[in-house]
Amino acid sequence: MSEHVIGLIWDAWRARKGGAGAIAQRQRARLADMVAHARARSPYYRELYRDIPARVESAEQLPVTDKKMLMERFDEWCTDRDVTLEAAEAVVNDPGRIGERFLGKYTLATTSGTTGRRGIFLTDDRTMAVVTAMMLRWMGDWLSPSDILKIIARRGRLAMVMATGGHFASAVAAARLKKRRGKRVEILSAHMPMAELVERLNRFQPALLTPYASMAAMLADEQEAGRLHIDPVLLALSAEGLPQPEYGRIARVFGAKVGNSYAASECMFLSYMCSEGWLHVNADWVAFEPVDADYRPVAPGEQSHTMLISNLANRVQPILRYDLGDSVLQRPDPCPCGNPLPAIRVQGRSADVLTFRTSGGDVRMPPLALSQPIEAVRGVTLFQLAQSGPERLELRLQMAPAANADAVWREVEAGLRKVLAEHGLGHVVVERGGEPPEQSKGGKFREVVPLMDDAQS
Repeated sequence: MSEHVIGLIWDAWRARKGGAGAIAQRQRARLADMVAHARARSPYYRELYRDIPARVESAEQLPVTDKKMLMERFDEWCTDRDVTLEAAEAVVNDPGRIGERFLGKYTLATTSGTTGRRGIFLTDDRTMAVVTAMMLRWMGDWLSPSDILKIIARRGRLAMVMATGGHFASAVAAARLKKRRGKRVEILSAHMPMAELVERLNRFQPALLTPYASMAAMLADEQEAGRLHIDPVLLALSAEGLPQPEYGRIARVFGAKVGNSYAASECMFLSYMCSEGWLHVNADWVAFEPVDADYRPVAPGEQSHTMLISNLANRVQPILRYDLGDSVLQRPDPCPCGNPLPAIRVQGRSADVLTFRTSGGDVRMPPLALSQPIEAVRGVTLFQLAQSGPERLELRLQMAPAANADAVWREVEAGLRKVLAEHGLGHVVVERGGEPPEQSKGGKFREVVPLMDDAQS
């Protein structure tokens, strides 16, 4: 481990110990430094910030950016003049180059994107060092000394269940780890038939398992049914949220610690889950702003339309006041877990708002309003609500092995119809869809899929 990484780990520990004031001080200093760097080295930001004061004290002083804007000005956005979109796309279009260092010095990853626009994101070594420091901060919360000893005793065997075949961030990380650690890392496709996945995991016996959250729920069903027989110390989940009781069920079924993180290719160290089920944002390295549809601040305790983030580590592709597209709820009071980092819950993507046709005009429903009555039903382990028409919904359920499928369906359907009726949508048809819920091409899972959305992620 380099001296730089050790220094970042020490700083991360001191920031947390120093509380909210120390965290805010680091955020302000790093934001000012990043804005100055972007303005000096990126032609795009130099133009965008021409009317911005020389010294920036708050992210709210900056204009909003998004993936479409930045990708359209890719070459000018990047601060390294050797970086071009043409060269990046040559790597992206070659599956044989997954995990390869771009220009010999950057990590390259893509998102196919729920909005249909592919993003190409570069990460410099400075950012990867911050990722390592934040990961170790997470692990310090999730694992006890005895857990760490168990992992060491089993030689740190790691199984990663993810989308393969593309330059997704998880696939790139897996390729790098496999190269370094060889047989101690098992890479498994999220699209693999379940029987084969179970057989491979039974043979490998991982100490650490890192699946998408939805895949963890499916694997818990297999373990509960007696087909899967593994004893991991930690399941580190990612990519999606689950109904809150599911985390406890997964931990109980595997007899393991369960941690979840919420991040993105734009900011891989964004947050991690605590024992209270809240996601703590690494606010010493990322400025985040829950905002309404007009980008005005939303108070803690109120659901936002979207969230803006500023990545304070990445200097090759500055991500500043960037619309991430996720609706969040920030906790208004200190988290009982004692972590001073701000806590949020992700409520769904702002792009997942469903629009229904009525005689009086269109009615829009946020994903949270539709998902709450489904999450409240015992026996539901995963669900997906897909709009199949302007007045039609298809509900796909996965249920616990011991659940009465028909009884669970009736309760879920009744709760969903009640919410729809309360919003003047009693005419909307609710159909029972295929089971289990469908994954996207990227191997991930979305709770709500709007009309005409191809559900790529």
